[in-house]
Amino acid sequence: QVQHVESGGGTVQPGGSLRLTCTASGNIFSDSVMGWYRQAPGKEREWVARISKDGMEEYADSVKGRFAISRDDARNTLYLQMNTLKSEGTAVYYCNLAYLFVGNVQPKDFWGQGTQVTVSP
Repeated sequence: QVQHVESGGGTVQPGGSLRLTCTASGNIFSDSVMGWYRQAPGKEREWVARISKDGMEEYADSVKGRFAISRDDARNTLYLQMNTLKSEGTAVYYCNLAYLFVGNVQPKDFWGQGTQVTVSP
């Protein structure tokens, strides 16, 4: 069973920065696609960014150029550097690990408990 814990959330003013961290247990981290999602109050959970096993990064248009995702496989840790935060960035941010087990056709998703980010004057 994979478990991971997000940290680094908090309250920041518009234009500020935060760095989120997700540390995972287990031995499948380096073979997994890692991603960040967020869920604002009253809205559906939405994808923010992902990074492949080979380090290829992808971003939602709403955060492109402001957020940076990175991973440290030696530490089983995923990061999200968030710069120039906007009020619409207020949400609970979730770390996602997607791993394709042998014999399966779809990867299995593992989720953390989330960390709150509030962007407010």
